[in-house]
Amino acid sequence: MFYRKFPEAAPASSQSQSRKFIGLIGLLLFVAATDSIYAQSYRREMETSDRASLSVKSRSGRVSVIASDDQKKNVIIEASSAGASIDSTDVHAEGKGGSVDIEVRERRDKDRIDLIVRVPARSKVKVEGEAGSVDIVGNFESAEVSTNTGTIHADVPLEALKFDFVWSASRPRFLSDVELPEIKEKRGGFYKISGKLGEKKPAKTDRVQLDFLTQRGVVLLNVDPSMVPGDLRERPLTEAARAIVRSGDSQLIDAIRKVSPKMFGDYAKTLPPPGKEPVLVSRLPPGKFVSEQSPKMMRLNASVTDRNGRAIGDMKEADFTIYENGEERQVTKVVSTHEPFNLVLLLDVSGSVEERIDFIRKAARDFLRTASAEDRIAIISFRDDIQIISDFSADRKLLSRKLEDIDAGGPTALWDALGFVLADTLKQLRGERTAVVILSDGDDNKSFVPFKAILEAVIESGALVYPLYVPSGLIPETSVPNPEVTIDPLRTRYLTLTTRAHEEGQKLAEASGGVYYPIRRLEELQRAYDDVVVQLRTAYTITYASNSTPAKNPRVRVRTRRDGASVRLSPVVSVATP
Repeated sequence: MFYRKFPEAAPASSQSQSRKFIGLIGLLLFVAATDSIYAQSYRREMETSDRASLSVKSRSGRVSVIASDDQKKNVIIEASSAGASIDSTDVHAEGKGGSVDIEVRERRDKDRIDLIVRVPARSKVKVEGEAGSVDIVGNFESAEVSTNTGTIHADVPLEALKFDFVWSASRPRFLSDVELPEIKEKRGGFYKISGKLGEKKPAKTDRVQLDFLTQRGVVLLNVDPSMVPGDLRERPLTEAARAIVRSGDSQLIDAIRKVSPKMFGDYAKTLPPPGKEPVLVSRLPPGKFVSEQSPKMMRLNASVTDRNGRAIGDMKEADFTIYENGEERQVTKVVSTHEPFNLVLLLDVSGSVEERIDFIRKAARDFLRTASAEDRIAIISFRDDIQIISDFSADRKLLSRKLEDIDAGGPTALWDALGFVLADTLKQLRGERTAVVILSDGDDNKSFVPFKAILEAVIESGALVYPLYVPSGLIPETSVPNPEVTIDPLRTRYLTLTTRAHEEGQKLAEASGGVYYPIRRLEELQRAYDDVVVQLRTAYTITYASNSTPAKNPRVRVRTRRDGASVRLSPVVSVATP
């Protein structure tokens, strides 16, 4: 895998790099705190010079080394374990002059020790690990890392970087925020990527050297680990990926470019230059609303449910109270939105549900019968690529016949399919009422686009998303990977499928203003369909008098006077006029 030059792939500035370091350090500390809620911890501070020389050996845990200018003449060692307590024999640290050597005793996976080490900027670091991931974050003089299968994640300045990445037992798997040279295959089955980035003759005090050696691990260079998709192999673009590239959505396009740079570059060359790059409509997350036309009158959409999650209808102006930046505003109009919806039914027909294809067809037909007759419905199925079963139509008989055209089997590219819907299918319907109903087990393993990018695209789209996820217990057992224990969180994310699907389904619904339905018994599907239709039919459009300006991005809260009722807001851009 190698990277072609594209304008957006330029190295980040020093200022933006500093902001990234702060964010990543916060992320690492949050992960450590999360992992250590029930943990036994260890902390030690050791004096050193302005620039430390650090050596770490850890066979059975994660190692994060953070370099910052705030760390002066000392090294802080923090160790935690979710299992057995840590004593003085588990973490051996020895310092002499500017050198600090740390060795972590190997323990069972459930008792593993995870390490965070803070060192002064421009320090030298050497880490030896096995299956655990290694994070190198900050401004180092050099970092030498070796692992067996553990992910190596580096986020360092790129202005004067020299690097050597070597895979000794597999083809390279990596993701980079910038262009990297071609892979070189060496004798003995080694693969190597090496080169320089930034200035040709940098000052010695600015140079950063990275030397990574791994057997089968993943290397991430200045990439947010949460933006890593399930499959990093260079591969041809699918129809879903090509449609996203054509759409002009810069964030989704960039995700595809990073995973398959050569194929992306070859396809991009075939496209005419855009006159003006199209982008998704600018929208704010739920709770934030802005108008470019009339800062005094604002409009938002809201759904109201009772204690049991059922939608409440027939609400009037007197039932709502609006607070903008903590101050109450006048509600001028409330209307129940009865206009028809444009619905996309997104059906998972990958290998994980192949044996239930007849059930998938029946479930889809049940939804067609449940939806209102005025609603226009498009049906798209997906496995490793999308299959457009039908464009938008209100003809239920036609839609039902089209379901026989579904082809099943293969890997699951859920996020690519949802990205296609947002960037292509719904693109021409901006300003209209749109919703996506997903029927899937929620476990993605083949998309170019990572979940985080999809989540942001969902917020921008304004479409309501209703994930209906069938858990692994209702899927044929032979098609679900056997549970495995691993200490690399990057790999864990793709093995704990049911847990991940549940969390991501909830996030999709919350970000869009929709509802997440975890289906525990197959007969619950019809109840979920009924509820989706009720939710769509009992949304309210609320207009209120605003004292805020668009640039201030007012934070809005909506309360209802109905006892036990809760309000859910959807991202909107439509603005009321006085």
